[in-house]
Amino acid sequence: MPFATPFSRRHFLKSSLALGAASAVSPGLLRAAETVMHPIGAFPRDRLPVPVLPAEPGFVDLYWKAWELAWDHIISSPGAPQTPYLDEAANLHRIWIWDTCFMSLFCRYGADVFPGIESLENFYVPMHGDVESPLVIRHWDNPPLFAWIELEHFRHTGDLARIRRLLEDKQYLQKHYAYFENTPAFTPDGVDVVARRDGPGYRWSGNPSGMDNTPRGEGDYDGILWVDAIAQQALSARCIAELARAIGRTDIAADFDARFNAQQTTINRHYWDREDGFYYDIGVNAPHAFCKVRTPASYWPMLAGVCDDEQAAALHRRAEDPQWFGGPIPWPTVDRESPHFSPKGFYWRGGVWLPTAYMGIKALGRHGYLDTARTMSTNLIRQMEITYREVTPHTIWETYSPTANEPSTKKDNKNLVRKDFCGWSALGPISLLIENVLGFDAIDATARTVRWTKSRTDRHGIRQLRFGPVTTDILADGDMISVQSDGDYTLTVNGRTFAITAGAQTLQLA
Repeated sequence: MPFATPFSRRHFLKSSLALGAASAVSPGLLRAAETVMHPIGAFPRDRLPVPVLPAEPGFVDLYWKAWELAWDHIISSPGAPQTPYLDEAANLHRIWIWDTCFMSLFCRYGADVFPGIESLENFYVPMHGDVESPLVIRHWDNPPLFAWIELEHFRHTGDLARIRRLLEDKQYLQKHYAYFENTPAFTPDGVDVVARRDGPGYRWSGNPSGMDNTPRGEGDYDGILWVDAIAQQALSARCIAELARAIGRTDIAADFDARFNAQQTTINRHYWDREDGFYYDIGVNAPHAFCKVRTPASYWPMLAGVCDDEQAAALHRRAEDPQWFGGPIPWPTVDRESPHFSPKGFYWRGGVWLPTAYMGIKALGRHGYLDTARTMSTNLIRQMEITYREVTPHTIWETYSPTANEPSTKKDNKNLVRKDFCGWSALGPISLLIENVLGFDAIDATARTVRWTKSRTDRHGIRQLRFGPVTTDILADGDMISVQSDGDYTLTVNGRTFAITAGAQTLQLA
């Protein structure tokens, strides 16, 4: 490896001697810490983007509810590497890579007041900096998404200093990539690590993958190799390479380009079923038969950019198919034709989860299927908004039913999932509203550009959109667009490019 040790072997050796067995837990790592909820003042509504959509007032109400719930889940924990940090709305003192990464995506729209990207320090420092923390990291082998999240944050803020620290000073992203390639048998908090490199992929299981009670791998399989695991590693390699190019480190970029290319070849050789036009998990043992349980996990390769146009078209057809992942309530976590599908949700056996829905929509958008991405986003937010209005308590839920405007059931398939879950469920009312319903689908602070895929003719737009050093209002009514900005940037609207200067401007599309 041309970068630092994959993970701190001294730290794991020290922990193994202290633990003796996986069931023993270091008191320093699990000691209760004094916590304070939302410790940093009143909700900062005036510092967040303001969506303008008079035709859908319920969408706007839900947007503000999501931010308010997220604000209430900011926690101060003395002794944590980063405090305050954003809690996932499940358990105090326990944090998840999977949850925190997805929460960081919507937090970038309030980056100066919500500790989204900063919360990742509570993983980087204990895992790759050899420092104890009062917070317990559940599932150290959760999906390896750090590099993707850092790239999305960088595009929005243009924070080159952070990228230099991550790649050159601390090497956190390279270390985590290597960690997932070389996972140890246990972690310092006594939690087993399941992920294992094995032949053309990775062994894993439901909880570490994030899809707790998924039916993937059930039946006549002696274990499977998980398509999302290798695709997420490919995504990480691609994102590390792109970040490295941004700071002029062509050596790091070349290394991770090569890793991405190797993973792309492996994924398309072993995981792509030409007959079904779909990526599947595969059996551990050669000839690596397809495990044909169809879930949104098969869209991680599409997001990672490993598929060609023909494969992307096939995946798009499956996403639109109402018997698979389309319809008025899109993105069930098992396709509707599956014998495993539960109409009540049953957690990951049908429930509609915002993180996997968001990922699938971003995968479609990456390959140009913006109309489908917008329709799916609208349908998801509409289900959430109707549920918010009609179900008591009036709130945002952990996951949603795939067949009705109501929350999903838990793993017992009887009781409802967690309420007040923002948490990653804010991805719908915040991120999908801004990016896909309103259409501001590509914002780049480094290039000073905003791409607006404008599909509506009614009054709509956004105020107080911040990216890099710029704050701007962009509003449309028919073909007339008004822009107010405190800095210069380039606005592209449906392929037409406009040079925006500080001050007020009126643009005519037609």
